Formats: sequence, C-alpha cells, structure tokens
Amino acid sequence: MKAQTRSLQQHADRVIQHVMSAGADPSSSVVHQSWARCVNDYGLDPGRPRPARIVTSDVLRVHQDAADELLNVARAGVTQLYQEVAGLGYVVLLSDAQGVTVAFQGDSSRYAQLHQAGLYLGADWREAHAGTCAVGTCLHEQRALTCHHHDHFDGSHIHLTCTAAPIFDPFGQLMAVLDISALGAPSDRRSQNFALHLTQLYARLIENAYFWRRYQHHIIVQAGESRELVQVAGQYLWALDSEGRILAANTSARALCQRMGGVAVAGGYIEENTANEGSLARLLDCSWSEMLRLMGHSPLDIRALSTVDGQLLFARMIMPPSPRSQAEVLAKVSPEAAEPDPVREAPLPLLDSLAGDDPAMRRTLTLARRLCRRPVNLLILGETGTGKELLARRIHQSGAVPEAPFVAVNCAAIPETLIESELFGYEAGAFTGARSKGAVGLIQQADGGTLFLDEIGDMPLSLQTRLLRFLAEGEVTPLGARRPHYVKCRVIAATHCDLESAIREGRFRADLYYRLNGAELLLPPLRQRSDKAYVIQSALHQVCEMRGRTSLHLRADAMSVLLAYEWPGNIRQLIHALAFAEAMVEGDEVTASDLPEACRLGGHAAPAKVSSAAGVLGVPHLLDGPPILADRRLGADRSSCSERLPDEGELLKQTMARCGGNISQVARQLQISRPTVYRRLKKYGLGHLHFA
Repeated sequence: MKAQTRSLQQHADRVIQHVMSAGADPSSSVVHQSWARCVNDYGLDPGRPRPARIVTSDVLRVHQDAADELLNVARAGVTQLYQEVAGLGYVVLLSDAQGVTVAFQGDSSRYAQLHQAGLYLGADWREAHAGTCAVGTCLHEQRALTCHHHDHFDGSHIHLTCTAAPIFDPFGQLMAVLDISALGAPSDRRSQNFALHLTQLYARLIENAYFWRRYQHHIIVQAGESRELVQVAGQYLWALDSEGRILAANTSARALCQRMGGVAVAGGYIEENTANEGSLARLLDCSWSEMLRLMGHSPLDIRALSTVDGQLLFARMIMPPSPRSQAEVLAKVSPEAAEPDPVREAPLPLLDSLAGDDPAMRRTLTLARRLCRRPVNLLILGETGTGKELLARRIHQSGAVPEAPFVAVNCAAIPETLIESELFGYEAGAFTGARSKGAVGLIQQADGGTLFLDEIGDMPLSLQTRLLRFLAEGEVTPLGARRPHYVKCRVIAATHCDLESAIREGRFRADLYYRLNGAELLLPPLRQRSDKAYVIQSALHQVCEMRGRTSLHLRADAMSVLLAYEWPGNIRQLIHALAFAEAMVEGDEVTASDLPEACRLGGHAAPAKVSSAAGVLGVPHLLDGPPILADRRLGADRSSCSERLPDEGELLKQTMARCGGNISQVARQLQISRPTVYRRLKKYGLGHLHFA
C-alpha cells in the first residue's frame, strides 16, 4: 500500500513539475499539452485521484438515443473488434462526442474491476473530468493516439493502457471515439503500436458503414488504389447528386479533395443540405457524362480514373436503388439530355478499341478523336513498341477520307544516300541507276491522304530542310525535275527520341519540330498502363486471328505472369510472347509454363529515362533473350537518340561474328533491315567485318 501511494505521489510530482517548467508549450507532445490543460484549464490535481464517473441509466439512454443512427452500424464493429482483442485482455468502448461510453464489450467475469476503472458502459471520459486519457484527449485533438500507463494525468489510471481513434461523419464533424483499453500491459509503449493501427482500421470501417447507410439512396462512387480490392476495401467514398456534385465524402476522400485544392467538401467547406459547387469531375480528370458512360451501368464495372494531379484510382459507381432515380441519372448521357459532345456523337470504334480504361490512353484517344478529321499535323511520342504506327493508321482510318492513301516511311530504315529520292522521287535519268521512267516519291504518293514519318528524329539534317519546305509550301520537286508538284496531305510523325534535346544539340531543326507538332499524342509504356489486362486480351485475339485459331484463353497463372512483367519492349514484345505461347500450347488454354522464360522469371532491363515535351519517355535497353522475346533493333529505333545504347556497337560486332559476316543473317537476328546494318557498320567503324 505504501509503495502504491509513493508511486502515485511520484507520478503527481512529475506531472506538476513538467507543467510548471514547460507550461502549454505548443511544441511539446500531445500528452504534455493535455497535462497543461488539465492543470491550467480544468484545475485538476494529479495527486488527488478522482473516482470513475459512470452516468445514470437515464442519462446514458439520452446519449444512446442521440447516437442511435451511428449505433445501428457501430455495434457490429465493436463486437467484431472485441473478438479480435479479447484474448489479449482488452475491452472495447465506443464513446460519443461528449465522451460518454454508449457501447461496450468486455469480459463479464471482470465487470467489477472494469467498472471501478471506468472501463464500462456509461463512463464519462472527458478530459475535464478524467484528465489526460485516450478518449478525452482524442476528443480534443481529433486524431488517433495511445495513452499508456504514466501518460495518464490521473494517478489512478497509470496502470491502464488505452488507444483511441476518432470517427467522423460525412461532413468532417466528430461523431464518436473508438477505444480499446486494458487493465495491464507491458511497460514499453511500443507494445501498443499494433493496437493503434487496429483501432484506426475499425474506426474507418464503422465510419464507412455509417456513410453507406446514410447515403444509400444517393449515387455513391467508391475508389481505391487497387483494382482488385476496391469493392471490398475502397479507400475513398463520395455521395453525389444526379449532376455529379459532391454531397458528402468520407475522411480519406475529404483529405484527397482538400489536397487537390478547391474541391469543396466538408470540414468547413460545405454544410449539410446545402448546394455544393464542388463536383467530382473537378477532382478526377474525367467529365461527369464520361464517368456515367464508364461506370453508370453496373457496380461491377471498375474503371481506372486519374486525379487532376495524376494519381491513379480505380473506381466503381453504385446507383440509387430506385429505378426512377437511376433513369434520371442515366438520362444525363443520352443525346437528348446530355450537352452536345462532338467527340462522342460519332463513335470511332477503330480508335476506341486501342485502350480500355487507362486515363493516359483515354486522354490521348480523346485528343485523337477531336483531331482525326482536322488538317492538323500530329507528333506521336512513345517508347519502342507502344503502337505509334497503329495509332497513326487508326487516326487515318477514322478521318474524313479513310480510303485515301496512307504512306508509312521509316526514316531510320532507308539508307541515307537513298532517302531523298525515296521521299521526293526523281525524274528519268536523274542519277546513275535511276529507273528509265523515274519514280514517284513517297510524299507524292500520299497526296490526298496521310504521310506517316516514323522515327523522324533519325532524318538527316539535309533532308529536314527539304521536308520543312514541303510542309511550308505544300510542294515537292523530284530530283532532276524543274517544276514542283503540289501535294496536299496530313503529316503524322512519330519518335521515341527526345526531340527537344536533339534541337539543343543541333541534330534536329526547331522550325521543323514546330511544323510537325500541331499536337502531341503521348503513348504510355505498357508497364504504366492500368488497362494492361485489356491490352493482353486484345493482343491474344490478334495472335489468334493471325494463326487462324478460333479459341485460345489465358489461365489465371498465365495472366498473373503477364500482368506482373514490366514489358520493356511494350506491346510489340507482348505480341511476340503470346505468339510464342500459341506455338507452345497443346490445347486451348495458355498456362504460365507456355510463356517465354523471360516473362516467367520477370527479368527485364530498366529503361533509360529521357524527357519530352509531353512528359517522360523511356528508351528500352536490349534484352539478353532471343529476338522473339525482345526488341533488339538498332538503327530503326535508336540512331540519333540523345540516349544511345553503350553496347550497341559491341552487340553488332558479336552478331557479325556469330553470323560469319552474313548481312542477311545479322539483319534477321537483330530484326532490322539490311541498309540499317550497313549504316551501323559504318557508324561504328566495323565495315572490315563484312566479308559475305
């Protein structure tokens, strides 16, 4: 007894000494600030323990009636949390915003001890009465915390360990505090770290359950950072009206909105039952009508959306249960009800089929839809294998004259000595070896249609000047000709190189860059796309069509491998891998063992990063695997880039040695053209290796 009294006195002395020396220093800990409030604001004495205050049954009933709506959903959470911690000696308390415990779960065999300690139904844990404690201090601070042993102000509580987390309503107002407490625990406060995380988890579960109940007759958008878990553990919740305006949001969603700066939700930004000017479309990079089209049909439709600052979220929309309410909302996307949308009034399936719900691709395709029938030159940027030529072809096919010619030119594959005659054509006898009747250049062949200049960054400077003149004046003068030919075509250029760096280094003309860059279309690498599963299935369908298969599907383990792999060669490498699997599979089901070894092992080379006007692009390094698994092309994709492959010349030398100098074999192994091999040999001074 004397030891207990001495311990209480020592605790009281320590509290008073700290308060007298530090006062209410705002830089001190939460506990020490609470001690200062207890002494200075509430007039409490740590040396005079106060008995636990348990309100009468009538007062308790008043508090429970006021919290009835919350208790309807919270009781299940309190019971489930108690089942998790009961074996460790904890009890669970749910206190209202006044600090009175309105729900309680504990060991019935210890009710007398728990009642005496205040760990009981009806206990009042406000700081003004109980001093520093988890519930009371959590009410004041409105954040989760642990009050462990001597953190308590009142000496009669120093044997307790208590952890509490706040529960907020959909407008950011504190509704309740969830607490787990034990009569005894190890002295080290780190023993309560897990208790803090667990209490916070259940506080959020109760808060979200209350949100769902409160707004069950409204549109609810649920979002999270994982597509697989969003239905069961969506982090963000918004309640919306039929116009997409935010009516309410849970704690995580409010924090996200406030971080975006200006989307008005709760916490002093909106009030209940008032019109809110903040809309979810302002937060997410997607119009309200587009959101309804993407998600408004089934709660199972989980779509990738991005916030205005680029954070990727996966979301689903739950419509109100009333059929009439659903009809009113979905009417917003009908041509009669919705505002005119020139992009969507005429669907363009050839473009739309290039992506699923990836936000970056959706932005690119939206821009492509708007520009496909406009005489605007386009510049497509993207890593090797991302589908730049395919996008260019789809833009052409979706244009006003899809039957017009589409002429593709790989500026890196044509020998430098021939590129001028290939592009601009020539008259009969213009040079030695010229055709007797001359030849029409590729630019002139594109008259009335589209000229696609792939790897424009590899075009020699001398040709850039002539191309610039064509773009400025619309006329082409073939070699040996005296009069120009007028050509009208749209030019789409593409590159994986950083043209801005090439301009600074004098390798690319700035005036040509701006002539070509009427608009930039950026293709993200496959590893960054949120619709990777859609791309994989589309590529599988393409492979099946090429091989004449009617049915072929991926087993779950194969899909998991393909989703996990980083694809440095992007979609081109994916198609090679699926073609390999199609050749290996014995039935109609592709398993992980049918995939290339590089995919199964997850081996990849990290791409080098270069900047571009539209963002950051990566240039893939070479893989160590066979050509079918990797894009090992040299000049066709990499010459004249600011980021060169340091082992490009060495690889060419080794391949020449393996092939005995046979240029055809070298070209096949490296998947490049013979002229490109000659150009690379000259570039690296390896011409002496050519003896076949």
